[in-house]
Amino acid sequence: MWSPRTRNFFLAPAVIVLLGVGIFPLLFAVDVSLRDYQITKPALGFGWNNFANYLQVFSDPYFWGSLGRTFFFLILTLPVQFLLGLFIALLLYRKDWGFLRSVARVALVIPLATTPAVVGLIGRLIFDSDFGLANWIVYLLGGAKVTFLGDPNLALLAVAFMDTWQWTPFFALVFLASLTSVPHEAVEAATLETDRRWDLFRFVEWPYLLPGLTAVLILRTADAMKLFDLIFVMTRGGPGSATELISVYTQRVGFRVFDLGVASAMAVLSLVVTIVLARLYIRVFYRETE
Repeated sequence: MWSPRTRNFFLAPAVIVLLGVGIFPLLFAVDVSLRDYQITKPALGFGWNNFANYLQVFSDPYFWGSLGRTFFFLILTLPVQFLLGLFIALLLYRKDWGFLRSVARVALVIPLATTPAVVGLIGRLIFDSDFGLANWIVYLLGGAKVTFLGDPNLALLAVAFMDTWQWTPFFALVFLASLTSVPHEAVEAATLETDRRWDLFRFVEWPYLLPGLTAVLILRTADAMKLFDLIFVMTRGGPGSATELISVYTQRVGFRVFDLGVASAMAVLSLVVTIVLARLYIRVFYRETE
């Protein structure tokens, strides 16, 4: 048995790294959000401004517009990814699939291993108005050419499609891992009570999916709140502000307007929204399973 001093010695590097890469940037962002921090105007100084950045953010209609688009993006993508992921997981959970199940598991990893910037580039190729795959399908169906990425009503749907392509396998793999943790004894006992597949799923398998579902929802929500590279490569936030989510707007204020104080205030508020949604997911979905 190791002494407390030995345990602290081995834990110290991890704690130092956590403080350096996690806590310090957060505290620095909070500090900057409370100051006049325009790097193009150093002569004005970087003094405290008594929450003026937060008041400016609250009165900014573009901030609320980008936050609303972010919520719409979440409502648009999460249910689809959840249903598709659950469907794939239930298919792969079948015991009679054998070799195909192993191949499908490997195939599911490919979108996850693709960087968001590359996914955005693939999206630009698919939805290109002249030679994209989407317009080729529209042509086969007898339709006219569609400018997916140039239409404010379709551009966000195209981004949501690529996000769904990349992250649905994540839902599927988590659900599949959760299904494999269901005790065989519980499944056998349930099959003696009923032969309806829906009852078996609802009363035996579904409770085991809830912890994984909670974790996936939290991770995907946090990812959507900071989703930037896919959108920037695919649409650069356009046309207009149609695909300008909160992360893209924060980047624009911080690195095009160079008002880092206001941008940091937006980032801190995005973190608060993410924490609130995470607590909501835990309260609604999380269940201890024994």
